[in-house]
Amino acid sequence: MSDQEKTTAEAPAAKKGKKKLLMIVAVGFMVAAGAGGYVMLGAGGDAAAKEPEPEPGDVVVMDAVTVNLKDGHYLKIKIALQATADAAHEPEGSKALDLAIDQFSEYEMGELSTTEGRHKAKETLREHVTEAYHGDVMDVYFTEFVMQ
Repeated sequence: MSDQEKTTAEAPAAKKGKKKLLMIVAVGFMVAAGAGGYVMLGAGGDAAAKEPEPEPGDVVVMDAVTVNLKDGHYLKIKIALQATADAAHEPEGSKALDLAIDQFSEYEMGELSTTEGRHKAKETLREHVTEAYHGDVMDVYFTEFVMQ
């Protein structure tokens, strides 16, 4: 066999070897990128950046209030505030009741008749209350919830 024939026969084999190497490098890169993304955005990233949950303190029960719903129905609601253990003093409930009245007067009876609707309303109220009390209140509980 001549030198030219050997070179021609080895060329496809060399191209095949380069393609394999390129595929291995590409797969390795994708695996590394995926693992890095998982650690940064998934399992490891949120755990380090998240603040620890506050320790629960006293539960302060508010008086019941009756709210006019948007569609002419009424809601009698009684809430309790879960204070944090490091709260300087027991939270005074006027702000929370005012926020509850403002929020629930915008709902219709149909929106609050479902479990999902009540949970959504409770979560919204909790967000507003924890913000209003500057972190001294960590949760809100419905102890009475009657619609007519």
